[in-house]
Amino acid sequence: MGSSLRNISAIAGKELRSFYSSPIAWVMLGLFAAIFGYFFGAALTYFAKASMAGQMGGGPQKVNVNLEMIRPLLSNTTVLILFLLPMVTMRTYSEEKRSGTIELLLTSPITDLDIVLGKFFGAIGLYLGLLAVTAVYVGMLFLYSRPEITPLISGYLGLLLLGGCFVAIGLFVSSLTKNQMVAGVGTFVVLLLLWIINWMADSAGPWLGEIMRYLSITEHFDDFGKGVIDTKHLVFYLSVIVFGLFLTLKSVDSERWRG
Repeated sequence: MGSSLRNISAIAGKELRSFYSSPIAWVMLGLFAAIFGYFFGAALTYFAKASMAGQMGGGPQKVNVNLEMIRPLLSNTTVLILFLLPMVTMRTYSEEKRSGTIELLLTSPITDLDIVLGKFFGAIGLYLGLLAVTAVYVGMLFLYSRPEITPLISGYLGLLLLGGCFVAIGLFVSSLTKNQMVAGVGTFVVLLLLWIINWMADSAGPWLGEIMRYLSITEHFDDFGKGVIDTKHLVFYLSVIVFGLFLTLKSVDSERWRG
């Protein structure tokens, strides 16, 4: 168990160093910070106008900063990670295959599970860096207002679980090809399908519509923004993560046999 944890942490550390030693990680962080900053400024402007909307009626209208600002802001963040996380996962296995280092990795005394989990936690480490950028902006609100902490924590928990699903799916797609661009586009297409699958639910019939709504990754996120941590949402996200990692494990195992 101890050696397995050391292997996982070593691979995760290698992935993180590889990410941050390449320009793509810093470009991604800068792009993410700039776009999120724009969203934050727009949300703050809207919130300020909404709080003053009742001035003509006898004083500023009392509005909820969590409901009117933080919740929409976190929802906008999900759109950003939909576009950016495929850029994180596209190189995890594709680059190893292209450079030929996958053979060295698979012939080393490391289990396939250690490799998969190490790459997963490495990508999650970079994703946490993106979430840290948003936390800096959101933290500024505590200087001038009093947001409720519970919906904020549950919202970030939802973002973490949603990102975990994106990473697990991205790892699987990346393990299927040597081409990074194919892996990135393929991951984006799969995530987009899971994103919009509920759009067709109303016209799909009662039972099929319910299935499509359940499979929608966005349907399960909404309650987290409200401060509600529902077991069914936790089960869904964790199931997608485990299933994605299971498929990746099988893909890596087949690569070992082919090698």
